[in-house]
Amino acid sequence: MELEAVAVVGPTASGKTRRAVEIAKLLEGEIISADSRQIYRGMTIGTGKDLCEYGDVPYHLIDIAEPGTKYNLHRYLSDFRKSYSDITTKGKMPIICGGTGMYIENALNGIILPEVPENPELRESLKDKTLSELEEILKTYKTLHNTTDIDTAKRAIRAIEIEEYYLQHPDLASNSKRENATPINALVIGIDIPREDRRNRISDRLDARLEEGMIEEIKSLIDSRINPEDLIYYGLEYKFVTLHVIGKLSFDEMRHNLEIAIHQFAKRQMTWFRGMEKRGTHIEWVPWNLSDEEFEEAVLNLLRK
Repeated sequence: MELEAVAVVGPTASGKTRRAVEIAKLLEGEIISADSRQIYRGMTIGTGKDLCEYGDVPYHLIDIAEPGTKYNLHRYLSDFRKSYSDITTKGKMPIICGGTGMYIENALNGIILPEVPENPELRESLKDKTLSELEEILKTYKTLHNTTDIDTAKRAIRAIEIEEYYLQHPDLASNSKRENATPINALVIGIDIPREDRRNRISDRLDARLEEGMIEEIKSLIDSRINPEDLIYYGLEYKFVTLHVIGKLSFDEMRHNLEIAIHQFAKRQMTWFRGMEKRGTHIEWVPWNLSDEEFEEAVLNLLRK
């Protein structure tokens, strides 16, 4: 079967963007971002967009939504299909790059999700539930592969809302089932970085982003009338730095708690990618510290398989 796309996956701080750019140059491709936060305008330092790394390689699904809005999997898959079609129509190779495994896995599997409206009555009945109680409710609808997408009560309630809608509309929900979808034939390359190297890079990158002006970036977003609660919703840098900016955490508390949270996030990312493999996605793991020449040779060898 003819190759239809290449995907570059891996945990945060593994160097995915640089590798995706290398592949795009090698294959005359264009990059589709698969990052749940890089889609927001003005959220640049905290999300690690590293736009300078792209050079003249075209990229998609970065800076496409306003900060403060709630982007979701449904919107991503719709936007992904448009970008994918634009790239392939030009005869170019789509290079999917990111660490949001839920986005990547569903996109590669060809999943199409219906638009799920809000259910006020259901939300009212769930509003006083704890996160653990909401997780137990969600488990009655489906098997939870991990809890990356339900790390807050709001997200858990939304997940329950979606599952309830699918239960009431089985005809619309059928397109969301993998067995009914048309998958993309993709070479999936994983950037394999040992735990200790990953931890060191995360810590170094966090300090670099703080020096680069991450606190000032978030102050600017709040000054532009973005609700701090909306920034906290995005998690990680935007959660902890916002709490520092509004006076709820000292600088040292913010940095310490954020560093721990990013390490935990990277571990959850790897849990998702390992789960992808168990669910049928083959990932070719390549060492993170190859030279550019070695990496190019490894990719070419994979393409010849």
